[in-house]
Amino acid sequence: MSLLPETERLIDALVTEAQSVGQVPSLVLGLVRDGALAHFTGAGEQPRPDPSTQYRIGSISKTMTAALVLQLRDEGRLSLDDLLYRHLPGTAVGSVTLRQLLGHAGGLQREPEGEWWERSTGADLDALLAGLTPDKVAFTPHRTYHYSNLAYGLLGGVLERITGEDWTTLLTKRLFDPLRMRRTSYHPIEPYARGYVVHPWHGTLREEPRTDTGAMAPAGQLWSTATDLAKWAAFLADPTPTVMAPATVTEMCAPVVISDLDSWTHGHGLGLELYRVGERVFVGHGGSMPGYISTLAVHRPSRTAVIGYANAYGFRDGSLGALALRVLTTVLDREPVRPEPWRPPVAPPPEIAALCGRWWWMGREYQASWDAGRDELVLTLTRPAGAVPQRFAREGADRWRGRSGMNAGEILAVRRDPAGVPVALDIATFIFHRDPDTEA
Repeated sequence: MSLLPETERLIDALVTEAQSVGQVPSLVLGLVRDGALAHFTGAGEQPRPDPSTQYRIGSISKTMTAALVLQLRDEGRLSLDDLLYRHLPGTAVGSVTLRQLLGHAGGLQREPEGEWWERSTGADLDALLAGLTPDKVAFTPHRTYHYSNLAYGLLGGVLERITGEDWTTLLTKRLFDPLRMRRTSYHPIEPYARGYVVHPWHGTLREEPRTDTGAMAPAGQLWSTATDLAKWAAFLADPTPTVMAPATVTEMCAPVVISDLDSWTHGHGLGLELYRVGERVFVGHGGSMPGYISTLAVHRPSRTAVIGYANAYGFRDGSLGALALRVLTTVLDREPVRPEPWRPPVAPPPEIAALCGRWWWMGREYQASWDAGRDELVLTLTRPAGAVPQRFAREGADRWRGRSGMNAGEILAVRRDPAGVPVALDIATFIFHRDPDTEA
């Protein structure tokens, strides 16, 4: 879905201003909509903007590490509530769960011991584990949000121990090949942007090392392009079921911990950061490695996302993450997703047609309708307007399971009279009748 020319011009202007004010050698940004890169723009000349140029994505790598963990969970090879001991026996921090590690709620300190891993050649998993001490759990698990790169190094170790395959092989086989992310890699592949620190006094550039981070790679090693990261954003917005069940991606987006308890504008799910701007919630992640910053923000209801890179270690003024959220909000405000055209559905079968119409509970009127496309019964409170519909999927004769709304997960049982006519809906002991005067 293409953007209006005036929206594209506004995005271009925002990116140009951000590159100039932020003083970064190059800045690129892509707007993703309906599964495709709808608009690409950039500013700067080192290098000139190109959607096929690689940048280092930093901690966006964590979202892919988390996806691998969830895939193994769905295959029955681990539980998110497994203690780390189970998969890495003998480690000094093994009393935290995989769920807590994924959501930065395990209380682990941010970094492993030794030199700054982002600028140093990394050690292997055995060396990483040997350097751990019990005091690396600095906070009570699940009481405090504390971002931890170390947690993701350990999750990468779990993946390796369970599968017998290294992290890079797992990513390629399970994510990159199925999603056709051909230019996402462990090491940089030309053409790629060199990463810099911009001198604060005279603006000259110091090129940063491009390290192999070893066992800490699952926390931030990867390189990618605007074209490839757009594919990952599109997947998070609308998952490919053969790669991961859509319900599992939705689970990744549910809060494990809220990091901003005063205003609830930031939290963390299973590998994904959560951002609230006004009434909208976005999921994604930021990233940084020496010489690089990156951003990924997805609005799942509209299948709209923004991805971006810069090849400097931060903006002089502003931030790439704030720019991404501003662009995403601007697009959604100016160009809301158009509703699908209404098409007359097929008629429901008689046993379902008999359930449609008005139902009453505690003097409140509900409308039951049939969604043929999703094979679901939909129950909606008629007043006040705007009530969230409750959806139910068939589980058997006169038995339905809640799929959304306040009765998600609950059972709806149809009660019929001796003639087989539906006379009541029993939803988790709440009885709905055809007549508002009928006693429950």
